[in-house]
Amino acid sequence: MKMLSLSEELKNNAYPGRGIVLGKTPDGKKAVAAYFIMGRSANSRNRVFVEDGEGIRTQAFDPSKMEDPSLIIYAPVRVLGNKTIVTNGDQTDTIYEGMDKQMTFEQSLRSREFEPDGPNYTPRISGIMHIENGHYNYAMSILKSNNGDPKSCCRFTYAYENPIDGEGRFIHTYMHDGNPLPSFEGEPKAVGISGDIDAFTKEVWESLNEENKVSLFVRFIDIETGKYETRIVNKNN
Repeated sequence: MKMLSLSEELKNNAYPGRGIVLGKTPDGKKAVAAYFIMGRSANSRNRVFVEDGEGIRTQAFDPSKMEDPSLIIYAPVRVLGNKTIVTNGDQTDTIYEGMDKQMTFEQSLRSREFEPDGPNYTPRISGIMHIENGHYNYAMSILKSNNGDPKSCCRFTYAYENPIDGEGRFIHTYMHDGNPLPSFEGEPKAVGISGDIDAFTKEVWESLNEENKVSLFVRFIDIETGKYETRIVNKNN
């Protein structure tokens, strides 16, 4: 698979929707996670990321303007022991609760489907990072309608053992802007990861479409110690 430039992928797509990047720094010492949200409506744009324990949650920037919180207020990131869960919806909780009961990542998601927001039927994208005894692996999942037909849910899980240094995988909800919005297709894209946490955060944030970007979360986790650093950028602040 051809290694792509993450910044070019973002700059050339005005509306990838919500996106997850998981991977490893070039020196092989840190696990990398990034999650961003974008919005076209005033309701979607009226959000910020805030820290919540070891994870984050979305909340209304201006509560008086919040219309429908059902699909936009959730915890995108939660930590369960040595596992970090990153998703684009409340399936974060589904994965957390399932894995807490010894279910696998894939099994935990069996009870969920794409979002009920026809005609888009936004895919549910999820990632899980597992760091233990100096070893790191991760997996990604997408639950999507069958070419816009809500009667059928297509389920794909991709697992990456011993990830390559300086490489990440990028999955997002929409191929590009449109009406209805076309769901992501294919396996997660291989993208290069470079720089320290501040340089990487800056690269991603500045590459997102200025009009549509809302919030960005980035975390670098030391694979040996499990200690992490987090950056949060909100357009509304």
